[in-house]
Amino acid sequence: MWNVCMVFYQALLLAGYAFSHELAKRFKPRRTALLQVAIVLAGFFALPIRLPEILSSPFKGSPTIWLLTLLIVGLGLPFLVLSTYSSTLQTWYASTSRKAVNDPYVLYSACNLGSVLGLIAYPVIVERQFALSGQSRLWEWGYGILIALTAGCALSLWFVPEVKARETSTRTETGPPPTRLQELKWVALAFIPSSLMLGVTTALTTELPPLPLLWVLPLVLYLLSFILVFARKPISYHGVFVETMPILLIVVAFPIASKAVFSPILFLLLFLVTLFFACMVCHGELAINRPSTAFLTRFYLCVSVGGVLGGLFNAIVAPLIFKTVAELPIALFLLALAISRIGSRNRRQPVSRWDFLLPAALGVGVAVVALWLRSTNLRASPLMNLLVFAAPLLICFSFSSRPLRFALAFGSILLASGLYSGQYGRVLLTDRSFFGVYRVSEDRGYRQLIHGSTIHGMQSMEPARSREPLSFYYETGPIGQVFRSSSTGQQLREVAVIGLGAGSLSCYSESWRRFTYYEIDPMVESIARDPRYFTFLRDCSPETRIVIGDARLSLRNAPAQKYDMVVVDAFSSDTVPVHLVTSQAIELYLSKLADHGLLAFNISNRYLDMRPVLGELAQDAGLVSIVQEDVNVRPYEQGRGKSASTWVLMARDPSDFGTLASQSNWHDINFQPDNRLWTDDYSSIISIVHWN
Repeated sequence: MWNVCMVFYQALLLAGYAFSHELAKRFKPRRTALLQVAIVLAGFFALPIRLPEILSSPFKGSPTIWLLTLLIVGLGLPFLVLSTYSSTLQTWYASTSRKAVNDPYVLYSACNLGSVLGLIAYPVIVERQFALSGQSRLWEWGYGILIALTAGCALSLWFVPEVKARETSTRTETGPPPTRLQELKWVALAFIPSSLMLGVTTALTTELPPLPLLWVLPLVLYLLSFILVFARKPISYHGVFVETMPILLIVVAFPIASKAVFSPILFLLLFLVTLFFACMVCHGELAINRPSTAFLTRFYLCVSVGGVLGGLFNAIVAPLIFKTVAELPIALFLLALAISRIGSRNRRQPVSRWDFLLPAALGVGVAVVALWLRSTNLRASPLMNLLVFAAPLLICFSFSSRPLRFALAFGSILLASGLYSGQYGRVLLTDRSFFGVYRVSEDRGYRQLIHGSTIHGMQSMEPARSREPLSFYYETGPIGQVFRSSSTGQQLREVAVIGLGAGSLSCYSESWRRFTYYEIDPMVESIARDPRYFTFLRDCSPETRIVIGDARLSLRNAPAQKYDMVVVDAFSSDTVPVHLVTSQAIELYLSKLADHGLLAFNISNRYLDMRPVLGELAQDAGLVSIVQEDVNVRPYEQGRGKSASTWVLMARDPSDFGTLASQSNWHDINFQPDNRLWTDDYSSIISIVHWN
């Protein structure tokens, strides 16, 4: 979803730059000033920002198209207006007599600095202090201030004598116009960091246990590079960044190729440092090769085209044609090709046939070893990863004095590594949807459904244990206690589960119990129903009903008081679907819950403490709540497939918990009663972050 939003941002930015480019070609600065004021006034009539009600219904077909439509209708016009400002203001500035008019690009640095400050301020300050309705009003007031500032800038142009003199002068534009090849170079230098930024974002949030707001960090570094290279006193170590890039490429290629498990912090730092250096190299080249101010708008148009192409490739094209996050190694390979053509390393060496033969031989060698390891089902080990990938990567680095040979060898290793399964054991399936990459693998006697780095379902391959719910759903765990409790068991005849996974909960089925799953991703259903991968649904509850779509929207159609228990299990590390844990969501669940029914929430999590949020929601709804942190899993149970988990139960009356409330492992939720209630209008992820 973040990547699709970035495509929207980049596409509207391109439209704004194209509009500014046409204005600059057709009109003088003072005339464009009048037009800009008219445009910004027109955008005001599209405010306040709100989600169109017509698009809040369940989406049909592609979530990407639905999301882009929502964004365009909801805030397309005001954002299009804002996207015209950067190049337009720089054009105005260049027409004045200010001391720095020969380099108005410094305003581009200021523009990106503002973007970084806004990006950081939103989760830290704005989201915590203002509800969505308040944010919309705040943004509307800010837009009004923008109108006043625009009018002030436009008015000043009419009273600057030098501007009038320049407009009436017959002097031709200075500086040679950029060639078509130079424009293509600008596009390429913008494409690579744009694609790499989104690829790193996807990789980090896929392969790491997701940290809160992790996806913001790559964008901050991406914008920071623009700030530094276009500053009035730009950073002067461009050659150092270019010379260091091959080392970073070799280092970052190792975890990608070997699929090895690293410390999350080390993995994070490695990818972010590589991204920052790559952005400094490519954006530094853009800054060095920027044209004279006469062709400023054309330059920004080309840069924006490259950014949009990078976004489209990662957010729309790659998920359709690749089953893994292949866009990241592709972007790294293109970066390697780029640095073979820029900087002091490019010594224009004659191309030799060995520049092609040696990389091909290296790639074939890695592919042969990877296929052999795959056929023998050997589990990856640090020593094996070093032998298979470290040695070829060191050989690749020895080619760094031949930039083209280095780039081709680097690409051949990354391509061949796609045949290696690494830490995932024997991979039976790898597939990808809008919601992420899924793998089904066999490892140490268990079959696992893995979404990114998180296990969403586990089944024993022993026939005698194939119907046992494992992982978070183990029989001795909290949810197992709920189903096995004699005092509540007879009540749980109709159970709704938000989040399917592999269908593990189905194995708590009885002849008189019926499960209904609400699952947003059709791919998850196809995996869970395929007996080649998992047999929970087939063997435990063949009559299970699965409703595809967003749970809150789909639950509206369920009969009132239908369910004896609603299980909210749509949690994975920090990727909390906020709209499933608001007061309006609780109200919906209660309307579908029988008089003595239960609400159960799986809040197993590394970085977010959902307990105070749910405690506040329960209190607001007049419910009682208890929690169990089943985190001390015995080695014996862990070896048999049990995972640590935390569950919260809610009910209208304490008696609805049966004997569970009297058990010592269940206790009341401790929270500060002055916590702000999460609603559809207010939530703050950063307020519940913990780093234990």
